[in-house]
Amino acid sequence: MYPYPLFFGYGDLALLVLRVVLGIIFVVHGWSKIADLKKNSEAFRSMGFRPGAFWGTLAALLEFFGGIAFIFGIFTSALAFLFAAQFLVIILWRLGKRHHFVGGWEFDLLIFASLLLFISLGAGHFVFDRMLFPGY
Repeated sequence: MYPYPLFFGYGDLALLVLRVVLGIIFVVHGWSKIADLKKNSEAFRSMGFRPGAFWGTLAALLEFFGGIAFIFGIFTSALAFLFAAQFLVIILWRLGKRHHFVGGWEFDLLIFASLLLFISLGAGHFVFDRMLFPGY
């Protein structure tokens, strides 16, 4: 028995809120990368990702444009998979650099877990995918 039946019907709304919040985070972080691709490329190279221009640009484009699509619910499951792969790399990189959990990679882990939710459950009812793909 569900202990709080009053809130049972709001799952799609909760997915919408989480999707928009994650999308905004991706867009903001992606914009800072796109705004100065040369600096971003150098940052990726200094972190050990070679070639830095390729990985830095790929991350910037995924975060900015993928974040916009994520907000609107366009290709959400596929994007969630790509973002999850990115955040798995981020977490493993931070572990390899021995970053602390608190103040280090705890939010990356939270974002990764949230993305697993979208991969497994889908994006919910409030998505543009329903218009793009009838029967979604």
